[in-house]
This record gives sequence, structure tokens and C-alpha cells, in this order.
Amino acid sequence: MENIVENRVLTYDLYCDYVKKLKDITLADNVWNIETNDVVLKKAIDLQLAATRQGTAKTKTRSEVSGGGRKPWRQKGTGRARQGSIRATQWVGGGVAHGVTPRDYTFKINKKERALALKSALTHKLNNKELVVVDSIKLETLKTKELKDMLAAMNLTGKVLFITKEDNENLFMATRNLGYAYSIMANEVNCYDLVNADIVVCDQDAVEVIEGGLK
Repeated sequence: MENIVENRVLTYDLYCDYVKKLKDITLADNVWNIETNDVVLKKAIDLQLAATRQGTAKTKTRSEVSGGGRKPWRQKGTGRARQGSIRATQWVGGGVAHGVTPRDYTFKINKKERALALKSALTHKLNNKELVVVDSIKLETLKTKELKDMLAAMNLTGKVLFITKEDNENLFMATRNLGYAYSIMANEVNCYDLVNADIVVCDQDAVEVIEGGLK
């Protein structure tokens, strides 16, 4: 482990009532400074999004729609095209050919790919100067206004992801009313939330938890 150079980490250098200043931070190179693998990262994000799909879409085949127990007219002599059932796919109200059926969209990747994807996402945030590490995050109340004041004091814009070691109820409740702020615990860190955020604000204890789970 070695000290990350100053221009690679955004440390919060403004005192306010919400966060404590952190002058220096030591990060593990094998977690925050690896050769990224964007293919594996995309695969991990696809896995996470696929797991959220319900997979309940369903269409009826010709054997499942109602009606059509016999031929609508005789085979020959009517001048019309021959038809076997009004449940055939070419009929209005008939069955659907090759329609969707309920399915499970989830798939698996191995543990090494999961770890590599998460490390790649963390490295991207660090290299793009989208990581802010603070000593602690503190909100006196769960009001959204207080959170907005904190973001303004820290001069943070865009989608902001807060990562804390333990459950921070005030922070979690305050972020629920904002469409651009989210809060998760360190053991819930995932590739999609990291990539989706413009800025990641992480307290020092959460950094230790993340590094401990990926070493």
C-alpha cells in the first residue's frame, strides 16, 4: 500500500457541519489502481440489470386462446382460402406465433470476475477524479433540505452516491426524496451504482470494508 498521489484523489478540504476534513488517505493499489477490464465490468452490470427483470411477459398460442373448435367453413367450393381454425395466427383474436413466454433472465459469473469488475469500477472512479473520501458523514436530521445544504457546501453536482460503513438512517431517508442522491452501505457496493453515479462520496471506514472484501 502506498499513498495515492494528490491529483488522483478528491479529498474534501472544506470544513462544514456535515463532514470532517480528511487530509490524507492511503488506498490499496490492488483494489483502486488495477488494469481495468471493461468487458468484465459490462458483464457484471448486465448481470445486475438482468436480475431485476420480472420475466413474466406472456402471450397465448393457438392452443390457449378461446374458440375455434371446428373449421370456419368447408374446405372447397366457397371461393375463399381454406381455413382450419379461427384460432390460427392469421386471424384477429387468434394465437400468437413465436410469442414471449415467462423466463428467467438471470445468469452467473464467477467470483473472480465479480471482484475484477468491482475493482475496475472503483479504479475508473479514482482515475476520473470522481471519488471523494471523507472521514465521516453526519446529518443531524433526516430532512432533505439538510442534505441539499450539505451537497451545496461540498460543491457536488450530478448524481451522488454516498457509501458508509454502517446504516446511516438520516442520510438514507434524506436521499430518498432526491432523484440524484443515493445512499448504500459498504457491503452493498456494486458495479451498477458506481458507474451510474457522477460522484462517489465514501467515508474512511467504508473504504476499509471495501478493501477488506476485495483483497
